[in-house]
Amino acid sequence: MTTRSDEATAAAGALEDKTSNRKHYIAEWDAEDVEAWEAGGKDIAKRNLVWSVIAEHVGFSVWSIWSVMVLFMPTDVYGIDPAGKFFLVAVPTLVGAVLRIPYTVATARFGGRNWTIFSALVLMVPLVGTLYLMLNPGFSYTTFLLVAAIAGVGGGNFASSMANINAFYPQRLKGWALGLNAGGGNIGVPVIQLIGLVVIATVGNTEAWIVCAIYLVFCGVAAVGAALFMDNLGNQKADMKAMGTALKYRDSWVIAFLYIGTFGSFIGYSFAFGQVMQINFIAGGDTPAQAALHTAQIAFIGPLLGSIARPYGGKLADRIGGGKITLYTFAAMTLASGVLVTASTIDDSTAGAASTGIMVALVLGFVALFLLSGLGNGSVYKIIPSIFEAKAQGLDHLSAEEKASWSRNMSGALIGFAGAIGGLGGVGINLVLRASYLSPAKSATMAFWVFLGFYLACIVVTYVVFLRRPAARGVTETEESVLV
Repeated sequence: MTTRSDEATAAAGALEDKTSNRKHYIAEWDAEDVEAWEAGGKDIAKRNLVWSVIAEHVGFSVWSIWSVMVLFMPTDVYGIDPAGKFFLVAVPTLVGAVLRIPYTVATARFGGRNWTIFSALVLMVPLVGTLYLMLNPGFSYTTFLLVAAIAGVGGGNFASSMANINAFYPQRLKGWALGLNAGGGNIGVPVIQLIGLVVIATVGNTEAWIVCAIYLVFCGVAAVGAALFMDNLGNQKADMKAMGTALKYRDSWVIAFLYIGTFGSFIGYSFAFGQVMQINFIAGGDTPAQAALHTAQIAFIGPLLGSIARPYGGKLADRIGGGKITLYTFAAMTLASGVLVTASTIDDSTAGAASTGIMVALVLGFVALFLLSGLGNGSVYKIIPSIFEAKAQGLDHLSAEEKASWSRNMSGALIGFAGAIGGLGGVGINLVLRASYLSPAKSATMAFWVFLGFYLACIVVTYVVFLRRPAARGVTETEESVLV
């Protein structure tokens, strides 16, 4: 007599047989089948997760490469002032944010493995362009903006990677899996900054091309790894209609708004933190070379901690509730912003360069914001599949399998949209800082006040939408139990 366990084991074995050949194609994938998952499905998912993380990691590094390049660009050589540099790093942030929308449906349409190979190889284009410009600084500012914009393709990788991993993992493990996938990708930001530090410390701030050359190799490794070890899933839908349907729900827009405060903060500060520190070091009397080295020594710390914190934000949300962790995160980010406002205000009222105490307060405030934004990234993304899992239970005309498919498609669509809007938050941070430094005070104080006010707004929105009693906000008890 054949048991259900035997059938599950056979099914898992069949999946492995299919993915061991050159096609790397799985026609039917059901992550919610616990027995099949334990019998071998989890190993397939893990293998795809590992290489998805690696490819997304390289994408994030390339996306943020200009936050490192500006440390290698003395104003007297490249002719770009600090305000121009803030705009230069805002451009790839904008392009990457916009590309996240089409990238969301790319893995379902072309296959997760196929798209990961392509998206890793296309990163070589901005790397070659950046390498050439850094070796030939005489080009116009417009040319620099154009090449920086192309680096935005690295930002799109996040959406395709997250949508792909969302399809591989069951609901009960999505918080951890999506947090790990995103955190591993996010860590590409501090890694490229660390590589920049090593280059500056060993050969000086004139050899930026070395960073580009290193990442050309990394792109090749990511593409080859994806080709050898990743799989395409056949039962995925790819159309923009899913995104349109997802956006009919109020909660989708709320998630996008909150993601501005979490991921937008992470990527915006990642791109801007180094410049803020460099400006302060130069104001304190450092030469451009000294300022570049001192900045590189601390710039990676915040993005590193934020990246590491992201999967733990998802895990805490799995255990405690996405709404609660998100609320606590924004409350703490408000306090951290208060530290920046206080330190910067004191610095504005004091003649001369910033004191050691002020610099320490600024660094600690930023590091806290990085760490908290990482936690918030994980908790907000945990809410996304929870929303549609709960709503799917009310679709009585669908079968259990159809409900799971609907929930998965809606979640994948919102992941891309929220990621795009969140990326725009990074653009806003750089533009607000640019405007703040162009103001008569020529400091970041005004920008810090803006950030603090935004986090207060996020606290209110999170509480009203996700933490008030269900009757007060028009949701069912099922949705209440899943979200909070």
